[in-house]
Amino acid sequence: MKALVFEPFSGASGDMIIGSLLDLGADESKIRAAISVFDLELEVKEEVKRGIAAKKVEFVDKSKKDAERKRSVNSYKNIVRTIEDSGLSKEIIQNALSVFEKIANAEAKVHGEPKESLTFHELGALDTIGDLVGSSTAFLDIHPDIVISTPISVGSGFVDTEHGLLPVPAPATVEILKNTSLLYQGGPFASSSASELLTPTGAAIFAHFVQRSEPFLPQMRIEKTGYGAGSKDLPMPNVLRASLCKIEESLSLLRDEVEVLETNVDNVTGEVLGNLIEVLMAEGAKDVAIVPAQMKKGRTGHIIKVITAPQDVPRMAYRIMEETGSLGVRVMQVRHRFIADREEKKVKVRIKGVEKEVGVKIGRDAKGNLLNVAAEFEDAKRVAKELKMPLKEVIKIVEETARNLFL
Repeated sequence: MKALVFEPFSGASGDMIIGSLLDLGADESKIRAAISVFDLELEVKEEVKRGIAAKKVEFVDKSKKDAERKRSVNSYKNIVRTIEDSGLSKEIIQNALSVFEKIANAEAKVHGEPKESLTFHELGALDTIGDLVGSSTAFLDIHPDIVISTPISVGSGFVDTEHGLLPVPAPATVEILKNTSLLYQGGPFASSSASELLTPTGAAIFAHFVQRSEPFLPQMRIEKTGYGAGSKDLPMPNVLRASLCKIEESLSLLRDEVEVLETNVDNVTGEVLGNLIEVLMAEGAKDVAIVPAQMKKGRTGHIIKVITAPQDVPRMAYRIMEETGSLGVRVMQVRHRFIADREEKKVKVRIKGVEKEVGVKIGRDAKGNLLNVAAEFEDAKRVAKELKMPLKEVIKIVEETARNLFL
């Protein structure tokens, strides 16, 4: 599997991401052509950062109506319209707008106003458009099978904005990160060199394109490495490293970043435990299991196991304690789990001469091969009751029909 692996030990920004991809071999002419639609010109220089040669990217506005033009494209609606009307390929437009939506949604949440009324002062609208379109073009040109990142260093201290000093990472950056499974960390240098290393644009590009965030580099064979230069002079190289690698993925299965919560209870009724399962699943848990156990002093009890996304761990732990009275919840850190690509569909089946619609869950591997088909239990139960048939017969008919349809 062809993997694109980022190591953002010195943060990430739009220009650093594009620079690293150019250094990896992304077609510079394609990026130039894409951004030229907006009267932007790509300037690529080689800079040496603490002994590491890296590509430095800048966008130059070639329009003669500089001030007026910049004001005309600094609102949410105008940026969206400018990209939509660019005439670029559908893939570039969709990816660029998806990244921009993450930025806009974060800014709207932080400032407490609708995104449609936002004005993007700090971002620099034309530079942002260059970052969005340039990075989308570069990713599509390299076209990896999977994009992986190690933890992103966000910096430390405070950043100066039009609203005054704001903590690092900036509030908008935190909003973007919290809706992803991206791993990030403070630093990596002393507070005397405090600086913002991860920009909202860099966070949004990673949030859109990165599919896995790993604490450490995975087992891989590196084929090529590129560096994108940042604009800061730091005690360490202000560069973003990107590598094209070959990694082995078992049976073409997908990965899902999860953690497991556990607690033991010995004084909770079955009704409360049944309700707990419903509550946690409604809160977004990926799975809940309750196992009978013999506790200390021979008491009977239960072990509650909850699989959840890393960002949901504190909230899920609180709900477990709130619902059961448990005084402690263990966090079992799991690196990842292998999963099938899942989707839900409706199928029409004819049983006893009557046509019924039943939901099914379909599992496929990363290559699209069918792994499993399962009838939606409540739908099958309803049909069995209506037709006065054994539930297992209805499930068998539904799954055979669906397998023939989707194989």
